[in-house]
Amino acid sequence: MIESIRLLTSENYKFMLTDKVTTIAFDADDTLWANMTDFQEAEQAFGVLLSDYLSPEQLSEELYKTEMQNLELYGYGAKGFMLCMMETASRVTQQKASLRLVDQIISIGQELIQKPVKLLNGVTDTLEELNGRYRLIVATKGDLLDQERKLKKSGIEHYFHHIEIMSQKKVSDYQKLLRHLDCKPQNFLMVGNSVKSDVLPVIETGAFAAHVPYFVTWQHEQQEQELIHPNYFELTSIHQILNYLS
Repeated sequence: MIESIRLLTSENYKFMLTDKVTTIAFDADDTLWANMTDFQEAEQAFGVLLSDYLSPEQLSEELYKTEMQNLELYGYGAKGFMLCMMETASRVTQQKASLRLVDQIISIGQELIQKPVKLLNGVTDTLEELNGRYRLIVATKGDLLDQERKLKKSGIEHYFHHIEIMSQKKVSDYQKLLRHLDCKPQNFLMVGNSVKSDVLPVIETGAFAAHVPYFVTWQHEQQEQELIHPNYFELTSIHQILNYLS
């Protein structure tokens, strides 16, 4: 178990990374484009629908409970979220939810799925700088169709050599990805907003990981554990990765 992380200087990392890394993988949601804010808006709309039953805070707790109970069944993404809203509504109304309420929940879910893709600051410039110098890939969790849709709408799909939409991000999942890419761990760098999903399992494989914090993180992805590891570093923005690469 990794218990702590020591941050090295950018010059130390620049030497390490440029000497080894050939493949850079990027998480998608809240790393390349905004995602969590869209889910928050959907959850707020859901709270309005059920305001006669529970406060927004109580409903959020119930919805999160439902999501965790169904995570192995539905996985990550907007469709699973919509099903969890339906189940939560049924439970908190004691199975008295009307068909009209179900239709309204479906509308919230469909609106979430059809949200425009909003690239985060610095993403396009960063990919443009790295393109041609490194093999760039996307390694993200979520619903297959939803993530493919967002990639197509993002306008940045052409930068990536490979797209990997994963059901989980465990050590074994990254090891499988590395085998598929025919890439040794010491030649691989993962960039993402979740320490739990994009850092811890990656450095356990022997690869490098860079954390780019997003201003809001889903409760399930929050990680309070202090980290110290020579293959880990933290960025203030995605563009800062260029400081660590030649």
